[in-house]
Amino acid sequence: MSTGNKVTSILFNKCPRCLQGDFFITKGAFSRGFDKMHDRCPHCNLNYMPEPGFYWASMFVSYALYTVYILLTFFVVVNWLKVDLTYYLIGLVPTLILLTPYFFRLARRTWLNIFVAPDPTKI
Repeated sequence: MSTGNKVTSILFNKCPRCLQGDFFITKGAFSRGFDKMHDRCPHCNLNYMPEPGFYWASMFVSYALYTVYILLTFFVVVNWLKVDLTYYLIGLVPTLILLTPYFFRLARRTWLNIFVAPDPTKI
């Protein structure tokens, strides 16, 4: 199980098994229908919805990995620049709101990648 395959799948909207088929229907996170997923991989037929409510836990991944990362990054930069913490909030809130669709997609791909191993014969 290669870490590079997982990263490729998560970052480039690809199936975690074959790395060929797209995970989401639209290419970009900031387009209409950003949340629409394929039911199955168009290339290897992997079921993207293993059970009802499967992606419910991906919101915790989104919060734990991505939102906290942005919070800490902003905090370190603001402290390093010796800027008032008011500017921290002024910059942070719009950033988190604007990145929500991107984090949504990233968290779902991350969550599925935890449970699906790449298949070397399909790559």
